[in-house]
Formats: sequence, structure tokens, C-alpha cells
Amino acid sequence: MGINNLIFNEILKRGYKQEGKTRIWDLSDSKLWYLTSKQSQGFLDLEKDETYNQSIIQTEVDLIKNNLMSIIGQMKARAYNIIDVGCGDGKKASLFIGEFSNYLNIRYCPIDISSYMVQKASENIRKLKVSEVLEFNWNISDFENLDNVTVLFRNPIFKHHFMLFLGNTMGNFASNNILQTIRKSMKKGDFLLVGNGISKSDTDWIQEYKDNNIKKWLIQVPLLIGLEESDIEYDVRYKNNKIEELFVVQNNKTIEHMDKKLEFKKGDMIITGISYKYTKYEFKNILNNFFPKVRIVYDSNDTYALALCIV
Repeated sequence: MGINNLIFNEILKRGYKQEGKTRIWDLSDSKLWYLTSKQSQGFLDLEKDETYNQSIIQTEVDLIKNNLMSIIGQMKARAYNIIDVGCGDGKKASLFIGEFSNYLNIRYCPIDISSYMVQKASENIRKLKVSEVLEFNWNISDFENLDNVTVLFRNPIFKHHFMLFLGNTMGNFASNNILQTIRKSMKKGDFLLVGNGISKSDTDWIQEYKDNNIKKWLIQVPLLIGLEESDIEYDVRYKNNKIEELFVVQNNKTIEHMDKKLEFKKGDMIITGISYKYTKYEFKNILNNFFPKVRIVYDSNDTYALALCIV
């Protein structure tokens, strides 16, 4: 696998931080997860993993199906843009679009950092033949630019947004930053639906993230800076209120690229993914800080939450 210039420059720019005697390289930026079609498809393939599917995908889908009519009952306008933030392949959005189209005039607006994901989502929704799909250059965007992007979807007929922020995506960011950005992009009468994992203890999610399919997806990041699979070992830890998915360097290695040198030492940790997990109390308080009306439902085990936020 060739070295990716963007990731290589990013790790050089960030450098490492010392944690005791261990050097920590932090590449836990979701922008780096989908740079290639192989990375994007690797994420979609997680749906095939039984543990991941059951704990996150199927749990969230069940919550959506059980509360769909209640959500529709609160939507007062006649037309909505379905803004799918971090759209993936659009399959979760299809749950809404299929039902919403019976009651409302809707348009599907996928947004993702990955053009591969936007294309997949658009194709899947078009197959339903119940919704117009808006796909333009601005659909390919990072989430920090949402307030500049979502305004482009509004018009005199489609004045309101129903925004989807599902699949634990909120957990990939510092909550205050991402929710502030989303809130800025919303107007009175807009809705936001958030799906995120709920924690009861510091370690109750660690084992679920020690999964070979998650490793196969995230390992693409260190491979794209020139490391080999034999150079690193996958691990998961809980620190600073979040799950950290990381790779431990197994031997000293020097990588030279673009007349620059990157030196790793045995025992270095390269963090490639993070996922914030909140207690029920923390999750509710975070959302209440940004939205005047929040309705939250939980799965039967209190491990996952679906929150409807109304402006």
C-alpha cells in the first residue's frame, strides 16, 4: 500500500505527546477514515460484523422503527429536507424516507466527507423512488462546515430541515464543538435526531471495540503512513471519557517520504479512532445545553439513546 501524503503530513505536523514513558501519536480525526474507497467500504463492511451490528446498528434501527410514528406526529410543516449528516450508505435514512413520504413532501440531502459514501447513499435512496435526491459538490463536506452547507438546501418550498446524526457519529467529536456547529445550521421548526451509545461504566464498551473488523478498517490509517501490519498491534483503552482505538508499535521503525523522516519507537501508541460515551445524565445535559426541547428514548438495556431535538 502506498503512503498517503495527507496522512503523512498530518502526523508530522501533529507530532507526538509524552504520556509517562510512552509516546502518543494522535490521528483520531474522522476526516482520515475515509480518504480512500477501500477505507469507506471497510466502514460499511462493519455492518456484517455480528457484535457491531447488534450493539449499535440493530439497536438503533429498532429504536427508530419503534418511535417513527411518534416523530412524524411532531413534524408540523408539509415539506422537509432530510439532511443525512455522515450519511454512510443511506440505509438508515431509508427507514425515515419510506415512511415520511406517506405523510410529507421530502428531499434527501446526504452529507459526508467521503464522496464514495455520498454516491452509495444517493444510489440507495434513488432505488426507493419516493424522494428527490439533492447531490451537488457541497454534499462532500466536513461537519465543521455544516452551517455553510445546509443553508444551500433551503428554498421557499423546502424551508425546514430534519437532520439525522446517527450511528454514534456524535461520539467521534468533542460534543460541544459539533453540536454548536449543528445548532448554528438550524432554524426554528427544524429537527435533529441523534443516536449515540450510553455508558454505565468506564469499561463496558471496551471489549466490543476489540473487534477484528474494526481493526481491519482502522488499520488502513497507519498503513497509509508507511507502517506494515507486522509493525503494529491493535488495542483499545478508555481514557478521558472516551474509547480510544489504537495501534501499539512493535519495533523501532523509520519511514522516509517526500524528503522527510518519521521515526517510531517500540511501544509508541498511534490513536486512530475515538468514541465518546456518555451516561444517561451526561447525554441529556449536553443536548439540553443546545436545544430548547429534547425527547430521549433508550433501548431496553440502557446502552443506546435516540434523541429528538427541536428548535
